[in-house]
Amino acid sequence: MLEEKLTHSFQFFEYILISGVILKQFSLSKYYQFVSSILLFIFSAFSFSAPSSFTEAKALSKTQVYADQNHQGEGTIYCGCQWEWVGKSGGKVDLASCGYQVRKQQNRAERIEWEHIVPAWVFGHQRQCWQQGGRKNCVSSDPIFGQMEADLHNLAPSIGEVNGDRSNFSFGQLPANTPYPYGMCRSRVDFKQKVFEPRDEAKGQVARVYFYMHDRYNLSMSRQQQQLLMAWDNKYPPTPWEIQRDNRVAKVMGHHNPFVTGEKKWSLNHKNSAEGVNISPVSPLNQHQVIENKSIVPNTVEIKGNRNSKKYHFSHCASFNTIADKNAVIFTDEQSAKAAGFELAGNCKIR
Repeated sequence: MLEEKLTHSFQFFEYILISGVILKQFSLSKYYQFVSSILLFIFSAFSFSAPSSFTEAKALSKTQVYADQNHQGEGTIYCGCQWEWVGKSGGKVDLASCGYQVRKQQNRAERIEWEHIVPAWVFGHQRQCWQQGGRKNCVSSDPIFGQMEADLHNLAPSIGEVNGDRSNFSFGQLPANTPYPYGMCRSRVDFKQKVFEPRDEAKGQVARVYFYMHDRYNLSMSRQQQQLLMAWDNKYPPTPWEIQRDNRVAKVMGHHNPFVTGEKKWSLNHKNSAEGVNISPVSPLNQHQVIENKSIVPNTVEIKGNRNSKKYHFSHCASFNTIADKNAVIFTDEQSAKAAGFELAGNCKIR
């Protein structure tokens, strides 16, 4: 794709140089303006736009972020294995390179899969689309879910079997006597407790990705998970590769992970920026409705319900960001929350 862009750009530039000679005879200032615009056009050939789908995101992760990392660097995120690229975004894992032993699924253990560090279930089930049809429905009907699913900051190559075992489990610090089920790979899982502990080399990175995703897309995180990830963030600062990875991803996505660059630092009960949540302005009809009936909240306000308490909270309320991921559900408006059987929390009022 890039080679094709450059070919067209340089062909166009040759044409411009010839045209520029003619232009120069008539107006030097116009000539300089003309050349400046062409240089801007050529530089734009080197830029990439954020992916519009998970499929595209995987391909861009390969070509723009991890292309040279399959035989060097830190390897697969949870085990540190090397791999050979196969197809547009797949790969065949060199299990011996990290002393990996297959736990159960030989075929899946031998292939590269793209891990959502913050699982699709975690950021998806908080969306209303998930309640109405799961991931498939979210992909087809919710643009914000699409942005989250295709966010390169949240993707990393993983051994398929480990990716499957991690599932949508929370990260945790397992007891010292918990076995390592993958040979020399230092990640482990407790299926009964539904907890996954990544190897030490990945703990800082996954913490900062969690902070980024929750901050950017206004997700809720339990107090316990916040405390654990804050500890990992402090104990395992960004490595040279994590910083380089962030720079590469930023060239595609158009923005950095501020928790890697140091622009932001997560603290308990962090207030999310919600920069990735595109909110449409209130239409005149909605404004009229708000004036007539204060129980109708304009669509610029996000509403989050708690499955356990059956209470819903506005984004300005104290409990909005403390609802555990597994219990949270997002509603587009107050009427939808009420229709689903939720009631307004007693400590949360309409502004």
